[in-house]
Amino acid sequence: MTWRRATVAAAAALALAAGCSGGSGGDPASGTHTSASVPKPSYDDARSTPVEDSVYPDVGDPGVDALHYDLDLSWEPTTKTLTGHETLLLRSTAAADHLQLDLAATMLPTKVAVDGRTVEASHPGDHLVVPGDFAADHTYTLKLDYGGVPAPVHAPSTRRDTSRIGLTVDAAGGLWTMQEPYGAFTWYAVNDQPSDKAFYDIGVDVPAPMVGVANGRLVDRSTEDGRTETDWRLDEPAASYLVTLAVGPYQESTAESSSGVPISYWTTPDDTSLLADLKQAPALVDWLEAKLGPYPFDSLGFVLVDGDSGMETQTMITLGRDPLDTEPDTLLHEIAHQWYGDLVTPSDWRDVWMNEGMAMYLQGAWQDETWKLPPGDSLDTWADDEPRSRRTAGPPGAYKADHFAELNVYYGPALMWDALRRTVGDDVFWKLVRDWPAARAERSTGRDDYLAWLQEQTGRDLTAFFQQWLMAPTSPLAR
Repeated sequence: MTWRRATVAAAAALALAAGCSGGSGGDPASGTHTSASVPKPSYDDARSTPVEDSVYPDVGDPGVDALHYDLDLSWEPTTKTLTGHETLLLRSTAAADHLQLDLAATMLPTKVAVDGRTVEASHPGDHLVVPGDFAADHTYTLKLDYGGVPAPVHAPSTRRDTSRIGLTVDAAGGLWTMQEPYGAFTWYAVNDQPSDKAFYDIGVDVPAPMVGVANGRLVDRSTEDGRTETDWRLDEPAASYLVTLAVGPYQESTAESSSGVPISYWTTPDDTSLLADLKQAPALVDWLEAKLGPYPFDSLGFVLVDGDSGMETQTMITLGRDPLDTEPDTLLHEIAHQWYGDLVTPSDWRDVWMNEGMAMYLQGAWQDETWKLPPGDSLDTWADDEPRSRRTAGPPGAYKADHFAELNVYYGPALMWDALRRTVGDDVFWKLVRDWPAARAERSTGRDDYLAWLQEQTGRDLTAFFQQWLMAPTSPLAR
């Protein structure tokens, strides 16, 4: 997610004129990008070790390991009704007499079946409780018919740009989602916690000229009897907060990075100037590949919505229509998350700093280089705000639960990474930055694993260093 800020107009103009520097990135021989027909993955590759979240324990259930969501959705803008037919392949992690998923109270189930047998599920609040005799480490197929008038929920944050999360219906009868740290449950039944990654197939049926947009590859599109259906497939497992859905009068434009990453832009006829901004994406991918290695997925897309922020939804980045949300530094930040946050995802929301700190650090490095600022200029600006943000929202690794994704988890960890760079040297540091996403590709993990890996790679005891930056109530900059 992007941290909204006032950007100096002159710097933005300079970025538009200068473009991006850096190599083309990637190795065409080893990192080819294709959108051709790809066989379905083995859903066993999505086996996870779900946990109960330490910050938001009421969302998600470690008894469920989702492997594949197949969502068949139909949207009726005149009645603002979403109808869903969901098939969920899941693993029960322990023997139990029921399984629990997250599903908003506004989404009413009409039929629930497990392995073809209809069951009497209950729907207390925002939970779906499915009875049965579930064995440990066994897979089951749950089928669910449901529908209702969707609505977003309040975010656990004081940020104005993300005060509500989940599925939102816009004034024109379209819809869109931004759902970090949770909110996917506002439109389908889900284990809505980031330790549980799964594969997705999403079909969206809407009245023409509207078009449904979701993650991954567009594998089919057809219009018949005044309705358009799009079918999307995500070939790599994703956490639920990284799934997106948007419906509107979208048109597709395409491009390609120097290394062959296919890029799509989903915009409306009113988005002409914003589309011009989005077309900076190939150069930004080039810059990031030079730092992080080949882009980690088969495609990259951007969809514009009526929100007020940006979200790194996996392979299909969701951006608001505020011009700040399509500026190049914002785009760079969200693309960087495809490595840090999407390819490797925190298993517990206490570690959102793992995503935001590195994306922010890379954004600062790009800003300084591209806008021809003195090296470290962006970091110096952030250092002015870091102590105050820590006092307000808590330390990055132990923030207040009602201050999710606020400035403290962006600036403090970004400054921490620069302090680490100065400690271990540029060559070691940038090798760490490049190697970590590949070391834990397509997994969810946490700080214990990450920090131990960093110490192993550097050969240094960094315990006190990380404790000071991540957990101390007083900023290291204030000492």
